[in-house]
Amino acid sequence: MTIEALITYGKQYCHSDHVKLLLADLLEKNVLELLTCLDEVVPDTLVTIYKKEIEALKMGKPLQYVIGNINFYGNRFIINEDVLIPRFETEELVENTIKYIQEKFTSNIKILDIGCGSGIIGLTLKQKFPSAQVDLVDISSKAINIAKQNAKALNLEVNFIESDVFQNVKDKYDVIISNPPYIKTNEEIEAIVKDNEPHLALYGGEDGLDVYKKIFSNISDYLNNKFLIALEIGCTQKNDIIALANTYLANIKIEAKKDLSEKDRMIFIYKDNE
Repeated sequence: MTIEALITYGKQYCHSDHVKLLLADLLEKNVLELLTCLDEVVPDTLVTIYKKEIEALKMGKPLQYVIGNINFYGNRFIINEDVLIPRFETEELVENTIKYIQEKFTSNIKILDIGCGSGIIGLTLKQKFPSAQVDLVDISSKAINIAKQNAKALNLEVNFIESDVFQNVKDKYDVIISNPPYIKTNEEIEAIVKDNEPHLALYGGEDGLDVYKKIFSNISDYLNNKFLIALEIGCTQKNDIIALANTYLANIKIEAKKDLSEKDRMIFIYKDNE
């Protein structure tokens, strides 16, 4: 079958954009390149794979899991159903965190990524700050396995700790960053998310704050005197998390930032040298 015929086949069952992205990834082309060679004949082995992937999309599997990777901050990361699908909001968290680190620290900093999932946050920061010690923590051994694959693919030396937040963490850090589960137990979310992504990484208890409470109740033991805490949050949780920060930490400065959709999505807590 030709590329054009495969696109036509896929469009019977799935959105046109998804069909083209799926086929482009399979053929290792970009979408624009794909459309310039519509008459190219695709090998039967790839046609078989493509049709199976179209069937998976048809059955409601997210495109990112079908493809098995996603671009985040300019790098390709392996993902599967053991980890969350990274969102653009998390790229915004990383972008802002990089700016804070550049403003407040010089070199040889220690960074802890809590709930690392596929490793997108910690590995991106390691790539941006090669001299930093970066430790990635997750309660899920399956998630850590994916993060290790991504670290190897990106040729990045980081440390992995299987831990429920700080349980197995021993060090102190200049930067602690996290995108923890923050969806409320009974909160309505899209079926494609609820039915496919790991609930351990989605739900944060009745008020969505369980993991934040666990982080803040112990965080002072794991911070250096000068520090930055960077958190992704649910869009209604700003005031609750600011209250948690003020309960457990003293003499801090707190800045909340909105994402590109103008929703409260990030909180940055820092303390400079006294």
